[in-house]
Order: sequence, then structure tokens, then C-alpha cells
Amino acid sequence: MNMIANAALLDPMETASVDELRQHQLDRLRWSLKHAYDNVPLYRQRFDEAGVHPDDVNALDDLAKFPFTGKNDLRDNYPYGMFAVPQSEVVRLHASSGTTGKPTVVGYTQNDIDTWANVVARSIRAAGGRKGDKVHVSYGYGLFTGGLGAHYGAERLGCTVIPMSGGQTEKQVQLIRDFQPDIIMVTPSYMLNLADEIERQGLDPHKLVLRLGIFGAEPWTAELRRAIEERMGITALDIYGLSEIMGPGVAMECAETKDGPTVWEDHFYPEIIDPATGKVLPDGEYGELVFTSLSKEALPMIRYRTRDLTRLLPGTARPMRRIDKITGRSDDMLIIRGVNVFPTQIEEQVLKIRQLSENYELHLYRNGNLDSIDVHVELKHDQQGLDAEQQKLIGNELGKQIKTHIGISARVLIQPCHSLKRSEGKACHVFDNRNKG
Repeated sequence: MNMIANAALLDPMETASVDELRQHQLDRLRWSLKHAYDNVPLYRQRFDEAGVHPDDVNALDDLAKFPFTGKNDLRDNYPYGMFAVPQSEVVRLHASSGTTGKPTVVGYTQNDIDTWANVVARSIRAAGGRKGDKVHVSYGYGLFTGGLGAHYGAERLGCTVIPMSGGQTEKQVQLIRDFQPDIIMVTPSYMLNLADEIERQGLDPHKLVLRLGIFGAEPWTAELRRAIEERMGITALDIYGLSEIMGPGVAMECAETKDGPTVWEDHFYPEIIDPATGKVLPDGEYGELVFTSLSKEALPMIRYRTRDLTRLLPGTARPMRRIDKITGRSDDMLIIRGVNVFPTQIEEQVLKIRQLSENYELHLYRNGNLDSIDVHVELKHDQQGLDAEQQKLIGNELGKQIKTHIGISARVLIQPCHSLKRSEGKACHVFDNRNKG
């Protein structure tokens, strides 16, 4: 086990044996299932219909007998129907944006808030953060869980927090220059926006104090990690979370291995399922990530389907298992002329072309009865002098790589530097106009 040198910094479960961890999970799983069954009418009904009861659980594998929970269940029981504690015990509410329907509402007891702060503190420490570091938080504050989740976790670790939130990009860079944070917590797409502004202001990012970026809230590729690290001169690590399970801090990549986020399995039990059949898949096989909360009081989640596609891998830096890079979401998958395509697959090819920036957009439309896709990309700032013929060669090369590696034909449109819209939160890369008139 490749543990960090000072094991005294770690929580007991970070140094436990796998057998100790599994027994701890089983004890907590029994409690969580009973808590949900006794206090949430939907779970009692679903468990009864499936002919299962919390008392039937004798091993972790028995969880597979229980029904799944989905985002629609939270929306159908909006706002408080999934809560397992009285309203008087709920000390905070968060909610999704609700852009595709009613928002999903998440409640926390004080114990939940403490647990959340602890797992985020553990995450920052696993990334290499320490007491006394200054942490610049550019995740959005408010109903979105990112900002406050990062904030409370950094404070719990003993860091100095700069609660910037999203937007105001020029001011962000001013504060990064003047306040000299050691760590930034932000979406990878907005980090690119900040990198553009740092360069626009004539600053050398490699001379900033900033040494570590903790990036999450959207899928990002190994190629994008390399691009950010080279451009900013920092270490870039992946944090994973989702509001329904807790918020950021469900899993965190460890500094000593940089081999995918370690799931904090003492609080969140992961499974991988076949998204079509719901069958549990063995570790190492790709499928849909499912989580069961093991310690949440206000909003227990039993076998929650995240729609994120990945696989479970053995633990390295910790005894807990890791998740591989999220390749996309099952509901983000594009089907183009019968080919399954994830935006991150195209991002991977864009970032292999050294003349192109990390920014891209995918525009889908109908050409007669056929699906077509345009890939809008940007030249890097130092490539602005390329003539039309040189740009055509670059576009042809990218189109060839997309065809070879993904299996679809795409028209590549090269744009001037900084012409594509920048994100101030989660990136929007796909513009699907196929069903518009």
C-alpha cells in the first residue's frame, strides 16, 4: 500500500485493512437501509414491492437485491418527500438548477454537514493540501453544492479560504495574483478561462504561488489535465461528487498516485451496473456508477443511479477502491449515424493537435435525413498567424483523427483565438439542433 509518509494525518478508515473496511461498510449499510425503510415512504413501498427487507442483508452483495433510486424519484417527491428526518432537524437545503425539470432538493442534518466537511477536508489533504494553505474557491456558491462544500471542507482542514465563487474573471485573476493562494478549487473548463485571463494580463502563470488545482463537477480527460498542468505549472487532481449523494468529496484523487479518484467507501458504497439491464458488474468492467449512502441522515440514497460511466479499480494510495476517469454520462451520450459518441472522446482528439486550444463546441444538425456534426475549435494565441491553407491542413488532420478513433465524419471549423464562449461554471460543449425546426 503506497501510503503517504505521515500516516498520523489520516483517518482510521484510510489505514484500515480491506476486511475491516468491508465490515464497517456492512454495519453502516444495515443502518442506512433500515433508516430509509423506517422513515421514507417511497423506500418502504419499493422494498416491500421487491420482497426485500433491511434485516435480509447478511453480506454487502445482498445490496444487489434492493431497487434503484433515480433523479426522477427526487423530482416526483419534490420538495421534501425523500427526507428521512423531521424538517426541524434539517439545517441546510441545496438544490440542482432544475434546467430539465423540477430541481432535485437535498437536505442535510448537522451531522451530515459535519460528515461532508470531513470528507472534503480528507480530500484536500489527500491532494496534498495542508493546514495553513490558502484555498481559492471558484465553484459557485448558493444552491449548487460546489462552493459551500469546498469552503467548509477547506476550513475543517485548517486552510484559509478565499470564497470567490464563479464569474468576475478579471477580479479572480487579480485575487490569485494578490492573495497568493496555494490551491484553487474550480471546474476544469473555468480554469481554462482563468488561464486565458492570466495570459491576457501579461502574467506568467509559472511564477504564481498556486501549486495545486482540485478540479471537478464535469468530465475531463487526461489530455486536458496535461494541458492545464503545462500551462499553469500546477498539479491538477480530480475530485468527484454529486449533490444527491453529498456534494464534492465523494471521491478524490490522491497526490502520491494520481491514478483516479479514491472513493471514500466508509461513507459511500459504490457499484458498477450494466446501464441497460441493471446487473451488477465485477470490478474492472465499465458501466454506470451507482452509490448507496452509508451515513447520511436527512436524505439517505439507496442504489442511486448517477448515470456516470466508469469502472471500479483496486485501491492503491488507500484501501478504498478507485473510479477510473468518468468517460461521460449515459444521458450525455450522442448517437450520430448509429455511432455512440461522448464529447470527451472528441476533446481527446482536439487536444492532440498542438496548434489548437482546449476550447471546443459540437454543433449537431440534420442534413436531409442524416445526422451531421460540426466541430468548432480555436487556434492557440501563438498560432494566430497561420494562413488559410495551414488552417485547412489542421482541420483535415483533426477530422481524420475523429474518423479514425471515433468512427464518425465531422466538419471541422477553425475559429480565431478567444472566439468561442467561455464557461463560468460547468462547460457547455454540445449544441444539438437536430430536433429543431
